[in-house]
Amino acid sequence: MENKQNILIIGAGLCGSLLALRMGQRGYNVTVYEMRPDLRKTDISAGRSINLAFSDRGNKAMKLVGIEDKVKALCIPMNGRMIHDKEGNTFMSNYSGRDHEYINSISRGGLNALLLDEAEALENVTIHFNKKCKSVNFENTTAHFQDYNTKEEFVEDADIIIATDGAGSALRKSYYLGKKFLFSYSQNYLTHGYKELSILPSETGDYKTFKNALHIWPRGDFMVIALPNLDGSFTVTLFLSYDEGEYNFNNLTTPEMVTEFFKKEFPDALELMPNLVEDFFENPTAPLGTVKCSPWNFKGNTLLMGDSAHAIVPFYGQGMNASFEDVVEFDAILHQHKDLKLDKSGWETIFKTYSKTRKKDTDAIADLAIDNFHEMKDHVGQAIFQEKRKIEMALEKAFPEEYSSKYSLVTFNEHIGYREAMLRGRAQDKAILNMLADNDITATNLEDQTYLKTLLDKVKNETNNILDDDNVAKTMHH
Repeated sequence: MENKQNILIIGAGLCGSLLALRMGQRGYNVTVYEMRPDLRKTDISAGRSINLAFSDRGNKAMKLVGIEDKVKALCIPMNGRMIHDKEGNTFMSNYSGRDHEYINSISRGGLNALLLDEAEALENVTIHFNKKCKSVNFENTTAHFQDYNTKEEFVEDADIIIATDGAGSALRKSYYLGKKFLFSYSQNYLTHGYKELSILPSETGDYKTFKNALHIWPRGDFMVIALPNLDGSFTVTLFLSYDEGEYNFNNLTTPEMVTEFFKKEFPDALELMPNLVEDFFENPTAPLGTVKCSPWNFKGNTLLMGDSAHAIVPFYGQGMNASFEDVVEFDAILHQHKDLKLDKSGWETIFKTYSKTRKKDTDAIADLAIDNFHEMKDHVGQAIFQEKRKIEMALEKAFPEEYSSKYSLVTFNEHIGYREAMLRGRAQDKAILNMLADNDITATNLEDQTYLKTLLDKVKNETNNILDDDNVAKTMHH
């Protein structure tokens, strides 16, 4: 084991703290620098997705580092979407026809603190807070930091530097500004931003609305969602355009406007939110963007991982899960190359192999997340879409081994990559919607097993035809 190498990790968020824990378990000397204060000692949550959706891909990583049970204790199962219409009627749309499949609401701070505790418990892992990375000299494998409190600047070196420093990554910026190699980078923002609000617990400390669901108020061009917290509250997020539509973030400037907007569009949510106006003007409005870049590594010195390599919008609940899966994939590649001498060229082989296998999947989840934005704010409220979901749930229930919807392929089938889930899932969606539109199939008789079997065969055939057509088109294109 040549693991006495020094690994410098920039950023101690969810990805960085998990990576530090795993690399520590592998015996490396790990040093982590984080620009924010230690979240276990100060509350720094203000308006940054306090809770997240945690699902099977993320859980693979928890199994890998041996803390699955500790994480489970922080989770609230959400079995489906509770959809709220304008009149205040609700209906539950399950995430899966299989009872053991659901997503979880988990506290970002709680999970991050657990990962930091587990990593710090290893004697070969050290974590420093309040140290901002200003730049990285990726040719010499050194990073330049500034201490937030003393303002003192210093340089650290290591055998390799891995940047898990999020969408505003200092390493990615250094790659981009360094002009030492061809580096491609794109950052695309949605026209919508988001703002965190809250539904507080009732007087008796209970949940004011159904606990085990992700609540959605879809309104076509905008929406509100709510996820449960362990203390009886819900974290509510408003997704709204900055400047389009009758109500937008740029014109909701007075308490009266905000209240009028909610009274008109989300009356049942407003009833649960006496604190609406206060939250609205206290919490920031933040943008939603996708970051794609390439390559993720410079030779065998430095590597981007997590959001620094592939930040996505939150609409598939896969941002954290994708970053956790990065660590699982990286670990598998380290395992495959366990006999490799880990000098610069050895690390370069590992980094290149990792980027090659991983990038196609992170590109896919980025695109899926934008698809799901439109699905959540709009389609979930449409009749044909609801019929499609009914058919999919019935197929999953009747043929648990043979059918998985696109949502299930992405969220619960952690053994297949995002790209495969996307291609297969999109083809299935197209197949079902086409056949519903042509009246080839209907969402009635779903209790009839014979009809369901016919339905399954039709969906499978049509899906395969679409996949074949896509492949033919690709071959001709090349």
